[in-house]
Order: sequence, then C-alpha cells, then structure tokens
Amino acid sequence: MKLKYIVLISMLLSAQYCRAQKFKLLRYDEDYSTLKDSAKNFYNQIKYIPLTTSGKTYLSFGGEIREEFDRALNEDWGAANTGVDAFSLQRYSLHADLHIGDRIRVFGQLRSGLEFGRKNGPRPIDEDQLNVQNLFADVIAYKSTGRTLTLRLGRQEIQYGSGRLIDVRDGPNLRQYFDGAKMAYASSYLNVDGFIFANSAVRTGVFDNPINNKAGLWGIYSTWFAAKNMSIDLYYLGIDRPNARFDEGVADELRHTIGSRFWQNGDRLLYNVEIGYQLGTFGTSKIRAWGGSSEIGYRYSALKGAPTVKLRADFISGDNTQGDGKLGTFNALYPNGGYFGMNPQAGPANLWSVHPTLAWNPCKEVLLSMEVVFYWRQSLADGIYRPDGTFNLSSSGSAERYIGTSYITSASWIINRFLNFNVGLQYFETGSFINDVIPQHKDGFFIGSVLGFKF
Repeated sequence: MKLKYIVLISMLLSAQYCRAQKFKLLRYDEDYSTLKDSAKNFYNQIKYIPLTTSGKTYLSFGGEIREEFDRALNEDWGAANTGVDAFSLQRYSLHADLHIGDRIRVFGQLRSGLEFGRKNGPRPIDEDQLNVQNLFADVIAYKSTGRTLTLRLGRQEIQYGSGRLIDVRDGPNLRQYFDGAKMAYASSYLNVDGFIFANSAVRTGVFDNPINNKAGLWGIYSTWFAAKNMSIDLYYLGIDRPNARFDEGVADELRHTIGSRFWQNGDRLLYNVEIGYQLGTFGTSKIRAWGGSSEIGYRYSALKGAPTVKLRADFISGDNTQGDGKLGTFNALYPNGGYFGMNPQAGPANLWSVHPTLAWNPCKEVLLSMEVVFYWRQSLADGIYRPDGTFNLSSSGSAERYIGTSYITSASWIINRFLNFNVGLQYFETGSFINDVIPQHKDGFFIGSVLGFKF
C-alpha cells in the first residue's frame, strides 16, 4: 500500500473519530464497550458492533499497517564485510475481538511481515508472509467488585514488567507470541498471572510455522501496587531450551529465574530497579547466573516540554571459566530488543552498561531524545550476545573488556490519532574488545524510519 493512501485513510478516520480508547501495546487490552452509546459514525461502527439488543455481546475490529525503511553500515563491525545494507520491512495485521456476555471472549489476529532488499535475506525477526499472531479464548471464572479471575487458552502475546525478560518485542517487524494457557487474577492492588507456554519457530511462508507441543516457558508473575509512589513485582520464570548456545558450548538448557522489580512512573521522579538470580542445568553443568538493572530519572514537568533525564545501568553476569562445570552467563529469556537503543548490537548477557538519556517534547505531538550507551564485558572469559540473547561473538581469549559506545538520536511525531512517524540515527564506535578480535573492525552506522498506522 502506498504511503499517501495510508495518510489519506488516517485523515478520514480522524474526522470520524469520537471516543475510542487509546491504542495499547497489546491490542487485546483495549476496551470499546464504552462506545455503546456513542455517535454511530463509521469508525465507531467498526470498533463496536452490537450483536444483541442489550449490547453485551459485541464485535470489534482493528488493525495496523507499518512501513519501515532502514540503512545499515557495518552491522557486524566488519566481521563479514556486509558493508552498506539498505532494505525495507512491512507489517500488516488485522484483529477481531468478540465478547459474548460478561464472561466469555474470543480474540483473533492475523499478521503478515515482509522484507525487501536485505543482502543476506530476512532475519528470523523480519519475515513471515502470513500467520496467526493471536487466537485465544477468555473465560472469566470469578468476578466481583474490582476483582476478576480469568482463564485464557490459546495463542497469545505476553509482556511483563518493563520487558527486560518477557516482552512482546514490538520494535522488530515480527512480534513474539506463545501457545498455551494463562490464569490471571486482577484487583485494584494486586495482579497475579500463572502460565505455561510453548514457543514456535518462525518460517517465512504462509501458515507454515510449526506448532510446538512442548512447554518451553512457564512461571508466576505478580505485581503489588504497594503505595502511591511504589509498585513491586515478584516472579518465578522457567525455560526449557534444546541445543542452547553460549560461548561455553551447545547443550540442552533448563533454567529457573527468581526476581523482583521496584518501580514508579510518576509525574516527576521515575525509578525502575530489577534484580534476578538464575539456576538450573546446561547439559551436565550447573547454571549459576545473576543480573541487575536500574533506571532512575526526573521529569522537569514545570519546564516547557517537560524534559526528562534518565540514567540506566545494567550489571549482567557472564561465564567466568569455561569448562569448569558451571555456566555463569545470564539468559534474558525473551527480552525487549530495543532496551539498549533503536538497533542494539550487544544484548543483556555478560554485560556492564551505562545508558544516560535525555527526552524532550518541543510540542505536544513531537518527542526528541538523545542517548549514549557504553558497553563492557562483565567476564573476560565470555563473549558478546545479541539483543535476543543468542550468541554472537566469542571471547577468543581476549583480555580486553570494552565493547564500544552507541550514540543515538531519535524523533517521534504523532501526526494524528491513527498515524505516527519515527526516525532515528545510531552510530556505534567499536571498543578495544571488538578491535582485538575482529582484524578489519569498522564502526557501525544505522538510520531507520517507521511510519505506523493503527485503527
């Protein structure tokens, strides 16, 4: 679809827009039952379609079109001499949300992700021509004033906390999904989810992704809204991965993560602190790993544009000694790939990082940000891992610790209720470790732009 048609459709819908809820990261979290008594314009008629006279049984439709254009230079720091790589990504999705009375609901969503022009073809996060992204049924087993207990069965997206360990992964072209069951308790002061899921491999064709019947992710995640300025997450997460790869080697991985998070996103003071410990087995070896992340910031709400300053820091363990019967590399499970920037090249394993940011709204619809990320290896005996946690670059016996520095600037523009545009630049200056292990090392550069339309 040409860009001018996307813009035209968004302008027409904006003229029709009445009282629809804001779009959410997880589209199934949106509630359009409030449109029952709204004006019957075109937009409201597709967001709320009553199927009974009472209006308690209704259908809602929505979707997304996203066009992305990227240009990368030396994404591999010169290791494979890919040079300049310019390509485009497209994402299309359409969902339907059926509510049957007060206690039953069925949500389904189709997705199509396409890639054009990338030198080495699509990555696993780039292309899936047509597939089911969500298809689940909700049954509310218990409901009282301010409290619900919901059973959800089927394919579903999930996101917990700030996405450091489990995230829907909205930045890449293909969002992440799981197959399984979840039981969710929700009240005004406490949310608790228990779940068991299988994750599936992605193929690039039409409805050809294999279904995995083996549980690969399970756990309990709770959030306690302890006070006005403090919330606490406590969780246990388990994963089972065959043929997991680390600098230590390749083996079956059974890992348990116990962690907590303390956070607040207030008008001025912002903080987000998370710690976790991991144990389990990697082949015949034991797993003993740890990770900690912190973010503290301040929003100057009294100043024009409410400039916000944040400082993030991450301390994530690597493997201290190869072949000693103990794996010390932290596994971030299914993290938010954009946590370390718009196109991060080092991910949350064997990592120390410092990440100052500055964000400012020069006007209500525009957000400007500048970031710098400094990366070091936590352990000299371990290598570098990608943003999704997969192994990237071996330690190669190097005694150098510093990986490099990312300089990032980005701008986001909310064009109207349905349309937004984002553009960003990133320059990666290689550090002493990369310079040591890659003979023809080169600094990296990335520019990306995304035009998104939702309804």
